[in-house]
Amino acid sequence: MAVTDAENPRLGETTCGSLLQKLQEIWNEVGESDEERDKMLLQLEQECLDVYQRKVELAANSRTQLLQALSDAKLELSSLVSALGEKSFVGVPEKTSGTIKEQLAAIAPVLEQLWKQKEDRVKEFSDVQSQIQKICGEIAGNLNLSESPAVDESDLSLKKLDEYQSQLHDLQKEKSERLHKVLEFVSTVHDLCAVLGLDFLSTVTEVHPSLNDSTGVQSKSISNDTLSRLAKTVLALKEDKKQRLHKLQESARQLLDLWNLMDTPDEERGFFDHVTCNISASVDEVTVPGALALDLIEQTEVEVERLDQLKSSRMKEIAFKKQSELEEIFARAHIEIDTEAAREKIMELIDSGNVEPTELLADMDDQIAKARDEALSRKDILDKVEKWMSACEEESWLEDYNRDENRYNASRGAHLNLKRAEKARILVNKIPALVDTLVAKTRGWEEDHGISFTYDGVPLLAMLDEYAMLRQDREEEKRRMRDQKKYQELQHTEQETIFGSKPSPARPVGTKKVVGPRANGGPNGTPSRRLSLNAHQNGSRSVTKDAKKDLRPVAPMNYVEIAKEDAASHISGSDSVPVSP
Repeated sequence: MAVTDAENPRLGETTCGSLLQKLQEIWNEVGESDEERDKMLLQLEQECLDVYQRKVELAANSRTQLLQALSDAKLELSSLVSALGEKSFVGVPEKTSGTIKEQLAAIAPVLEQLWKQKEDRVKEFSDVQSQIQKICGEIAGNLNLSESPAVDESDLSLKKLDEYQSQLHDLQKEKSERLHKVLEFVSTVHDLCAVLGLDFLSTVTEVHPSLNDSTGVQSKSISNDTLSRLAKTVLALKEDKKQRLHKLQESARQLLDLWNLMDTPDEERGFFDHVTCNISASVDEVTVPGALALDLIEQTEVEVERLDQLKSSRMKEIAFKKQSELEEIFARAHIEIDTEAAREKIMELIDSGNVEPTELLADMDDQIAKARDEALSRKDILDKVEKWMSACEEESWLEDYNRDENRYNASRGAHLNLKRAEKARILVNKIPALVDTLVAKTRGWEEDHGISFTYDGVPLLAMLDEYAMLRQDREEEKRRMRDQKKYQELQHTEQETIFGSKPSPARPVGTKKVVGPRANGGPNGTPSRRLSLNAHQNGSRSVTKDAKKDLRPVAPMNYVEIAKEDAASHISGSDSVPVSP
């Protein structure tokens, strides 16, 4: 019971002395000898020493471990500071003071902070290096990079990080430039494919699948191989565009030549405006989608072939149309040509095939231009010829009017005839001056051109000379009739004196209608084309009186009959030559 109380700390304070006292009491009670007691005490002391020894060894080991931990912590601290490139870290204790645990406690938060900083720095390095590796792979054309780059943890300094970031920045810039080039190439390919009528998606897919937006690939290939293949594709498309444009322009020129050759109407030409609009365009100027598509070029070639087949069948029609235009110009200018021979020559040239249709039509166009120039040079004289013929017509009418014994009767329209006669007299008085002017102008024209001026194949000067001769004959006939009338009146007066009564009026012997010069075909002596030609061929051979009686005045072929009064007023009003519109 005493031992239990002694071991129970709750009953009192248990010490080595109290325990030894209890042991003495027990020995006394048991009766242990002194030797046994000494032996047991020595044993007890040895056991205590062993316990102390173990405790000391444990404490020593613990101290050694703590020192090693402190050394490791300092080494790791130094390694982290060196790896992070922190030459002077604020949290590192400068002096080693205090117990080992105090020193460890002081270094622990610094290590924790450096470890966290290292993890963040490694992550930054890994991100930068991953981006560098990705961009390098894109440039190299290797987009499948599964392994992450290894980070060198021995150098995590900001300087090294800046170097990687600078390298990344350069690569990003190069990537941007390459991407810009790729997009430019793709845009050029798109425009060229649109103009050439090609499938854009299939074209760029052949270069690289990533260039096709429909495939869902986010990033475009910017590799050297892709850029090279894009450049070759653009060059090939441009060369194809150049060749197609040249081919289309050749077909368009042939088309225009055939249109002009066959006088194709504008409505039919309008179907190929999208082709002919590029006939003189450069390669860069052609940007309309489908402008150089193969089906359009084939369509143009088919049209050229069709027109070329129609060319031979329509050549005669076109040539005769131009010949008709030439004949019309000569007819208006009163120039006589052999139309039948000209048409036969055209037929022979076309059937023989010895002359190009374009050359034949060009030659006919030159003839038409020369004919127009010649007609223009003759216009002044022809206008005066028309005025002369119109005046001769009025002169013939005036003679008929003067022979009419009932002209002063109060019949219907008598006052109009009277006014016309007044105008006709004024006009007839201008005929000599008009003829003189015509002769002067005709001679001047012949001197300038070195050829004779003909009117429907008859020399105009011969016509004027013949008219002058006929007019002179008519004047002599008038003079003879006046003398005969005076002689008859004298006879009537003598008979009246002898017989004392006035005989009934009798028609004078020479009162028949004297057609005079008008019998030669023209009004009032104006020679017709046929009689003038005969007179020119037979020299000064005169026309018989029977012919004068039978022939009636004939107006020129190109003379448009107008109202007598309007014609007289127009000619008497002015002697100037009208200008053609």
